[in-house]
Amino acid sequence: MTRRKNPFPGVCRLTDRHGRTRFRYRSKGADCYLPGPYGSTAFVAAYDAAREGTRHQVKSTTPAGTLAWLVEQYLGGLRFKNLSVSRKRSIRGELDWLREVAGKYAYSRIEVRHVEAIMAKKTGPQAANTVKKNLSMLFNYAAKKLGYLGTNPARHADKLKVNRHGYHTWTEAELDRFLTLYGPGTKARLVALLAVNTGMSRQDLTRAGWQNVKAGQITYRRGKTDVGADLPIMPELAEALHQIPTDRLLFLTHGARHLPYKPETLGNWFRETCKAAGVPGSLHGLRKAGATRLANAGATPDEIRAFLAHETNAQGAAYTRTADRARLADSGLAKVTGAKPEQKLSTLSEKLDKGARK
Repeated sequence: MTRRKNPFPGVCRLTDRHGRTRFRYRSKGADCYLPGPYGSTAFVAAYDAAREGTRHQVKSTTPAGTLAWLVEQYLGGLRFKNLSVSRKRSIRGELDWLREVAGKYAYSRIEVRHVEAIMAKKTGPQAANTVKKNLSMLFNYAAKKLGYLGTNPARHADKLKVNRHGYHTWTEAELDRFLTLYGPGTKARLVALLAVNTGMSRQDLTRAGWQNVKAGQITYRRGKTDVGADLPIMPELAEALHQIPTDRLLFLTHGARHLPYKPETLGNWFRETCKAAGVPGSLHGLRKAGATRLANAGATPDEIRAFLAHETNAQGAAYTRTADRARLADSGLAKVTGAKPEQKLSTLSEKLDKGARK
């Protein structure tokens, strides 16, 4: 049997003199205990901080002036350190790929054609455009922080055309089909109702639990932006939540031991449930469906921003523009036919009575 790879190199589990399980990070230049539970947000944040501190205490052997060296400088800078835990994890993986593919080359000699050649090594336009974006970010960093006087070749590389609509937004018919297959008490139903009624992303869903519920409201801080959300619990969601034992901290767990999900694992599992229901869905598509419901009901960009826990109104305005186009088309055609435009009713339920919890 193959031994499972340690997802946190340098971390060991030990029992202290009081019989408590603790986690310790040891590496050259660093030795510290990490807060539990294992794999939690606080644990990962402390691990990342300890690892970054170790990396920059040890003298780098990477040749100065190479793309790999530039990546190291960026990872050691304040801009990277100020990112959220989830963004740090994702961008470090993207930059590690760049180091592996083109790290040995002098970044000052990279031209537009080289950028496009690196982009071509990725499968899919979105991934290729992410390479362009990250290289542009690195060259901007070099100009602002390292005295680089050359041009930014990534800025002039051609961007690949992608589906501008992004993830498929669930329709009400698709959601009804899904909820018909996965009835009351099923985990799939709970996940869908949480996502569409709260706008939570995968990582937020994996951390949500009774600690986020108070007086008919569900509150949380979005992991990606650290923006807070305070939302009323809609009746359909309240019905699903009332079937979860109150002594279980997290809403979504797996296995007999009720272990927490990793965001990627939850996303993959949910895609399989969507296939079984015959819907082209994803968790992000449900988040978009929740925002679309609000826009169709006449919500403002400010209200949609609050629902999605965004920092700006840009995305909320996009949803309202789409809804406005539909309403204008209805009213315009009504003028031609002389008929009243069809009244579009919101699919949002009434707010749950704030005293109805429990």
